[in-house]
Amino acid sequence: MVTMELDFEKRHSPFEGCFNFRDIGGYPTEDGRTLRWGRYFRAGRQDRMTKADLSLVAEKGIRTQIDLRRSDEIDDQGVGPLVEIGVRYVRHPVIPDGGSEVLNNLVGATGISGERYLGYLSFDPSPWIGYLDIVASADEQPLLIHCTAGKDRTGITTAFVLSILGVSEEVIIADYLLTNRDVPRQVDFVEASFGLPPDMSREALVKATGVPNNAMTVFLNGLKRDHGGPIEYLKSIGVSEATFDAIRGTLLTD
Repeated sequence: MVTMELDFEKRHSPFEGCFNFRDIGGYPTEDGRTLRWGRYFRAGRQDRMTKADLSLVAEKGIRTQIDLRRSDEIDDQGVGPLVEIGVRYVRHPVIPDGGSEVLNNLVGATGISGERYLGYLSFDPSPWIGYLDIVASADEQPLLIHCTAGKDRTGITTAFVLSILGVSEEVIIADYLLTNRDVPRQVDFVEASFGLPPDMSREALVKATGVPNNAMTVFLNGLKRDHGGPIEYLKSIGVSEATFDAIRGTLLTD
């Protein structure tokens, strides 16, 4: 979608130590409304943010940080610095501890793929419900949703929200693929700070840091095949119409 590519600079925040940080505002819905700016941000880990980054992120007025990471990731990376500026921290790990091994058994060690994303749905669905309950509350906004890289777990949870809001599949897929726009900057940071991982070329790191072109399409098609679609899946795990309506009310223009 050319329009979204052109406004990437508007929605993306190029922090020095945090990557894939962007606003989902401005996307059109199929019924003619628009997503509000400055209400829902998505990102990767924040523990490497600089003081300058923290000053800039404070200007966004974020009230709630929703962390999708496993406990071992948090042990390694910490919760990040947003709690230091008064942001409420909430955890909803959509992949449990040990979940990566379970996914490998389900779909194989495929790396990033739509099939692997569908495997996320084999786990306890309560994190999805808790996450959406927070998104439904205007008092929790602006909010930041994140995992480690801000692309897979964050991409899937954001796809659910965009589906609830009535955004087209084309836009959902394009938003997911915007991750690839920040990959060169992220790889530059890793290479300058730590060097390339052993036995990995820069090209291989670029590929591992980005997302495949077809992964979100495969995920959405799998939801339709297995559950009737994203909304039908969310209903099946107990998300209510009242929650859907509240999310639309807080994130959409009139």
